[in-house]
Amino acid sequence: MRRCSPLTLMPMVPSLDMMILMILRKAVADTGPNPPGRWASLTLIDPTVYRFGMQPVTTIEGRAYPFGRKNVDTDVIIPAKWLKTVTRAGLAKGAFETVRAEAGNVFDDPAYAGASILIAGDNFGCGSSREHAAWALDDMGVKAVIAPSFSDIFSGNAYKNGILTVVLPQAAIDRLMDVARTDPIHIDLNDQTVTTQFQDRFRFEIDPFRKQCLLNGTDEVALTLASGAKIDSYEQRIGSARPWLNKGVAA
Repeated sequence: MRRCSPLTLMPMVPSLDMMILMILRKAVADTGPNPPGRWASLTLIDPTVYRFGMQPVTTIEGRAYPFGRKNVDTDVIIPAKWLKTVTRAGLAKGAFETVRAEAGNVFDDPAYAGASILIAGDNFGCGSSREHAAWALDDMGVKAVIAPSFSDIFSGNAYKNGILTVVLPQAAIDRLMDVARTDPIHIDLNDQTVTTQFQDRFRFEIDPFRKQCLLNGTDEVALTLASGAKIDSYEQRIGSARPWLNKGVAA
């Protein structure tokens, strides 16, 4: 009869929320060495890679890139060769690199220098799920993208990085493209409207939770830190009831 190998019990670990909270608190405080114990070998979050919190988004006003191209995938937004970087800074240099190789492209037109809004075509941000696409737009200074539709993953990445994605019908896109060539565009997140000085007014829909997070400048890290007391309370209860869970782990 074949004998089974003895069962090896893996050591219990703190909950994932507690692990995240421990790392984030240390990264925010940035005082002294890593916490001792089992997690001492973990690399703390590099502030050049992750910036705690987002800038609140209320209104966005200024010139807009009248791009309008459909089915722009994330490899067009930021080519794969730029994904080797370990920091967000400087990604604007690679943003829309292939488009910028075209003569007369909007991104190198001095008329749109410093534009905070990008007007795109249908299915913007399709392709791979790289978050670098949102990072590159942010590094360009783009705070909002207006299009008839977005890739779900890109839209989520944009929101998590404080970039507003506005969905409007093609007729509204066409009108805003015309206006953007000569005049600024105004976006009001609280009212959920896109307006121009020519009395154009387009209302857009947005998920209420995402809207509130953008208005408050609250990202996922901030949401986790806001629950710190509840996580601490839970860990204390579990630690008392099952003390072996915290064996060898510093508080």
